Amino acid sequence: MCGIVGYAGHRPAVDVVVGGLKRLEYRGYDSAGIAVVADGALDVRKKAGKLANLQAMLEADPMKDASTGMGHTRWATHGGPTDVNAHPHVSSRGRVAVIHNGIIENFAELTAELAEQGVVMTSETDTEVVAHLLESTLEQAGDLAEAMRLACQRLSGAFTLVAIDAQDPDRLVAARRNSPLVVGIGDGEHFLASDVSAFIDYTRDAIELGQDQVVDLRADGVVVTDFRGQPVEVTPFTVTWDAAAAEKGGYDLFMLKEIAEQPKAVADTLLGRIAPDGLLRLDEIRIPVAELREVDKIVIVACGTAYHAGMVAKYAIEHWCRIPCEVELASEFRYRDPILTRRILVIAISQSGETMDTLMAVRHAREQGARVLAICNTNGSTIPRESDAVLYTQAGPEIAVASTKAFLTQIVAVYLVALYLAQVRGNKFGDEVAAIVRQLADMPHKVDLVLDTLEGVRALAEQFAEAQSVLFIGRHVGYPVALEGALKLKELAYMHAEGFAAGELKHGPIALIEEGIPVIVVVPPPLGRGVLHEKIISNIQEVRARGAVTIVIAEEGDEVVTPYADHLIRVPACPTLMQPLVSTVPLQVFACALATAKGHDVDQPRNLAKSVTVE
Repeated sequence: MCGIVGYAGHRPAVDVVVGGLKRLEYRGYDSAGIAVVADGALDVRKKAGKLANLQAMLEADPMKDASTGMGHTRWATHGGPTDVNAHPHVSSRGRVAVIHNGIIENFAELTAELAEQGVVMTSETDTEVVAHLLESTLEQAGDLAEAMRLACQRLSGAFTLVAIDAQDPDRLVAARRNSPLVVGIGDGEHFLASDVSAFIDYTRDAIELGQDQVVDLRADGVVVTDFRGQPVEVTPFTVTWDAAAAEKGGYDLFMLKEIAEQPKAVADTLLGRIAPDGLLRLDEIRIPVAELREVDKIVIVACGTAYHAGMVAKYAIEHWCRIPCEVELASEFRYRDPILTRRILVIAISQSGETMDTLMAVRHAREQGARVLAICNTNGSTIPRESDAVLYTQAGPEIAVASTKAFLTQIVAVYLVALYLAQVRGNKFGDEVAAIVRQLADMPHKVDLVLDTLEGVRALAEQFAEAQSVLFIGRHVGYPVALEGALKLKELAYMHAEGFAAGELKHGPIALIEEGIPVIVVVPPPLGRGVLHEKIISNIQEVRARGAVTIVIAEEGDEVVTPYADHLIRVPACPTLMQPLVSTVPLQVFACALATAKGHDVDQPRNLAKSVTVE
């Protein structure tokens, strides 16, 4: 969750590190801190609250000049967001400073051991334990990289650690286990970060550290070993987007920018995957076609918004492929002892590729012999590296904590997988696949049309800023869209919001309906699956009869719903399975506008961080 930046080079380290922290503040904004080595001693500054508080401190009391440094933005786990608990943490004798992303699970045992040695803890964090442990190990090993390797062998949990030594000022040493860390390769300078956006201003060349690896980083070189000190091969990659893609580009909010980028993100996710004959060519899927033909069940694992994308995909997979499909919360998956075999394909969906719950589900699935296909937006991240195959979404950087373009591109990516399976297994003829691919290829234009008509949605959202609760209902693929709309409102507006399958209203949720409560209804297209449309009209009448204010999302030309809609939001007509790509967008804008009207920080909602890298 936390943001980590490290630098060794020829530039002023404070400027580079603070600039990187600005780009990573979406990963954690409870507190921030920075450390450099100057004049043979550590210089550390840290402050609770957002990064602006640390910047004000640095302006009032500038740090000493240094060309090596590290910084951190925190999402609190152990200990509240206070000045003392902010990172970096310094060892008892002031030699070592450490920043950390993750959780040290055996911190209590280590704390007791250090207490016997006379070490007194000054914070409530598990990270401080590492600083003391590293200092005592360093005094024995005499080398920071070796001390890091030895210390990591004693740690349990998920962690990225970065350390500097007051007696070795031109060097950073870092380690990772189950938590992201990427190295930026420059000319006479090198970078460390939990996300490439931290150093994209300086280089697009990077390497991703593997599991249980230590990197020794200086201005003139990078050495990577495992925790036992053995050299390891690294895989370089090049970031395909530039610094401008991670900026707001004239928008007031990153979320607004990312909502507007959705047509391009969908188009880019389709790019290069459609052959001239209209069939699919998914070269990234390295699972042999013969094995794909033997798949008799698909299990999708994901969390949050990605889970909702998986729920949408289930309808398409079962309809197109005729393969049973289950969608599971990754955080629950391995704890129920699922039955997995070689003939089961597990699809893991994660925007960051570092979602810890999903990563552990991937590992469990592979241990049980299942094949795993990752759907991910981040090149070189852990989940794709540990899966059998990957299909990358091409959404570009997503900075706002609440996912928008990630959701649409995840749906498109899993649809591509479903169609590809139908194609290689013979469930669909070539002309049928090509026809559906044409429908997908038309969706960027239709999403663009939706974006052109959303001023009324913004105004409508402001009217409901004082509402105590908002309910969402839908049928078929509209049900997960309703869940996603409710999630966005919870994340951004901090209000009660619930999504329901519309047919479940009479089984309990209708008791929530009272005079004036807003109910947002995702109406399926009237053609194709007409029974769905008829049923949801009845559901609208049921809630209106009990005093609800109905906000209805329906396609152009659907006049049957008009008498039952207190407020009507139109979206372009499209096939039922494509409708989530257009019906979700007004819900994103509604949540963003309502939260803004309530005065909330939309890009950085309270208690949340972009990437959940701990269980």
